[in-house]
Amino acid sequence: MSETVTAPSFAVISGAQVQRALSGNEKRVVELVEAAYRTHGAGDTVNPPSYFLRFPDRPSARIIALPASLGGTARVDGLKWISSFPTNVSAGLPRASGVLVLNDHLTGYPFACLETSIISAARTAASAALAADWLTRGRDRPRRLGFIGTGLIARYVHTYLAGTDWSFDSVAVHDLSAEHAEGFRGYLAGAAPDVEVTVASSAEDLIRDSDVVVFTTTAGKPHVLDPELFSHNPLVLHLSLRDLSPEIILSATNVLDDVEHCLKADTSPHLAEQASGNRDFVHATLCQVMNGQAELPADRPIVFSPFGLGVLDLAVGLHVHDEVRVAGELAVVEDFFHELSRYGKRAPRADRS
Repeated sequence: MSETVTAPSFAVISGAQVQRALSGNEKRVVELVEAAYRTHGAGDTVNPPSYFLRFPDRPSARIIALPASLGGTARVDGLKWISSFPTNVSAGLPRASGVLVLNDHLTGYPFACLETSIISAARTAASAALAADWLTRGRDRPRRLGFIGTGLIARYVHTYLAGTDWSFDSVAVHDLSAEHAEGFRGYLAGAAPDVEVTVASSAEDLIRDSDVVVFTTTAGKPHVLDPELFSHNPLVLHLSLRDLSPEIILSATNVLDDVEHCLKADTSPHLAEQASGNRDFVHATLCQVMNGQAELPADRPIVFSPFGLGVLDLAVGLHVHDEVRVAGELAVVEDFFHELSRYGKRAPRADRS
């Protein structure tokens, strides 16, 4: 006889609740992301390719579906459905918006729908902070930080670096929009008043003067072309994936989050594969570095290119759900699952007496 199971309740978790659950807990979120990477590296996940919905009439826009299943101690399945509409920015709206659906591992029933732009930003920033830690071990601690691209992800990366005890003597920013660059400079000056914050006139100047370079742009093709810019061997957190020329990738030590995911969709590593005809330029995955399976040479720049795995969203999303539940703040939708009887429920018979 099969085991009796019941449908879970279904809750909706707002962006405000997500932010309250994550704010100030950067170290815990980095731990969750590290655990998810290790689970993925051990083969206890399912993380198929992302699916891109594109629009002929809106070529810069896309909506991406990231299905995933996370094993380990926190077993959960789900789907992130996130849009990227860069034209929103000029209208005063954030570029990205989306939802994360969590499914019960036993029954497959969805049990929560969460606002996910914050979750996505947090897991991306946590991944960057985790990589910065592991990829600079055994090296001099970087003192000069630079951001190319100054949107929400850049702000979250700075928050997660600060929240995991990183400090810098100087921070430089560069953006194609002078207004956005100045806005981010003002934010950084308020967040770290003792740190020198400058606006770089070009991406090239910023790269030359930075020990850690963070790319968080919306670039669709490489715009930084010269490998000599990286001759001082900085750490490059290449979060936006399409900024660097194949020549830069081929001259660097490359660490990816997942090889198959990163080498597609015309990312810079994918272009490098096409140019070279092989994958020899891929040094390791971040999980291999964490497991001590790869050593990093000190005579080349290190480029970390994370495609962004759906299992990371699941790990952070489940944590948010559990925090909101423990706080007694789950907004449960009553009778969300209504047809639960295989043959339906009969209406009560009329009294014919």
